[in-house]
Amino acid sequence: MYNTRKRSKELFTPKHSPHVGMYVCGPTVYGDAHLGHARPAVTFDLLFRYLQHLGYKVRYVRNITDVGHLEHDADEGEDKIAKKARLEQIEPMEVVQYYLTRYHRDMDRLNVLPPSIEPMASGHIIEQIELVKQILDKGYAYESEGSVYFDVERYNKDHKYGILSGRNVDEMLATTRELDGQSEKRNFADFALWKNAKPEHIMRWPSPWGTGFPGWHCECTAMGYKYLGDSFDIHGGGMDLIFPHHECEIAQAVASHGKEIVDYWMHNNMVTVNGQKMGKSLGNFITLEEFFNGSHPLLEQAYAPMTIRFFMLQAHYRSTVDFSNEALQASAKGLERLLDAYVALQTLTGGETNEQLPDYETECYAALNDDLNSPMVIAQLFDATRRINAAKADEYALSSEQIETLKGLFDTFLFDILGMQQAGTAVNTGHEKAFAGAMQLLLEIRQDAKSRKDWATSDKIRDELAKLGFEIKDTKNGAEWKLS
Repeated sequence: MYNTRKRSKELFTPKHSPHVGMYVCGPTVYGDAHLGHARPAVTFDLLFRYLQHLGYKVRYVRNITDVGHLEHDADEGEDKIAKKARLEQIEPMEVVQYYLTRYHRDMDRLNVLPPSIEPMASGHIIEQIELVKQILDKGYAYESEGSVYFDVERYNKDHKYGILSGRNVDEMLATTRELDGQSEKRNFADFALWKNAKPEHIMRWPSPWGTGFPGWHCECTAMGYKYLGDSFDIHGGGMDLIFPHHECEIAQAVASHGKEIVDYWMHNNMVTVNGQKMGKSLGNFITLEEFFNGSHPLLEQAYAPMTIRFFMLQAHYRSTVDFSNEALQASAKGLERLLDAYVALQTLTGGETNEQLPDYETECYAALNDDLNSPMVIAQLFDATRRINAAKADEYALSSEQIETLKGLFDTFLFDILGMQQAGTAVNTGHEKAFAGAMQLLLEIRQDAKSRKDWATSDKIRDELAKLGFEIKDTKNGAEWKLS
């Protein structure tokens, strides 16, 4: 996997195999999730699924930020959730609960597996206060007017601030720009560990330095220690978090415990709109709900959750994904081809052949083992689809053994690892098989009616199924169906 910390691909070797500790930065829940939130969710869901598939026992921690994340990711301004609560005249935790429920619903639609633990920043204030105490005790922080700030200049003398992002710390420390209301800080580069709460600030807790709230960066370091120990395997998130958030996490870990906390830093690239990062702060975002119902003015139609997931996975996680209706429509058609091929596999009967199938399984594992190369896995599935469609049209022969091999290929890679679903439900469950069996029975009754020239019954079955959203297609090998 590509390790942002080392700027190169490295062989993944867990500290305590088969156990893997993985922490991923989750959302700040003050609004509906958008396409940019779906990118890390799908990326690290793929990693979670694949590690489990390989036999690792993964403890996946994905936090929820519900306090301390101030406007513009800075140390001044209003808490994003508190501001929403003030504007709507409700409690901050009402804001959190409302949008967290909607976030979970959207993740379920995208078939993103729930993490092992989903801790909330507000539930770990004690741990964050202890972290701040440790950093103060080591001399890498200072109090100022009821707040506590991390002393970047002092830290940089003993260690190196900027190792993850490659920032030039000397330039940062030498800036002469007016601090503009941040006069509590010794240096512009210093960041808040604990903020003094002004009288109008809604979210506040007692601390040794007065009533206040934790800085944004503390939560992940504190909760990483709590649930994964003082050294764990993987820390993930979007590239926009490399600086300042993840850089500050590394500094906090080294300052408090004397060593870095994470071995492998993984970052997904951004979703862009006309080349600009999609984000709430920029106002150019489209929520997942708007994608699903097609209500946003930039959308030409509604897009199914699986189309959104497939759209993400068609690009390597470290490359940008630029939103366009054309790209999403192409993803919808591509996914439909794969799913139709899987349905066709269920109806094919094996024949005699001397043709050998490519070793798709080996190629798919090689792709995933090369830094989660999901586009290459999808390319292998499309090549398999081409052969399945040729067999369906009697242009190519597949043996019974090859048909079963291809079924296993789709079950393993398209459904289990890439996490795609068919007809909105998990493929190969008992319900799905029963559903497919019932449809096949209906088509057999219809075929029997046609053979008896009972056109009224035949047409009635076709037309009533069409009203329910089924497409029935008569072929020389019999009728086929799919949900439109």
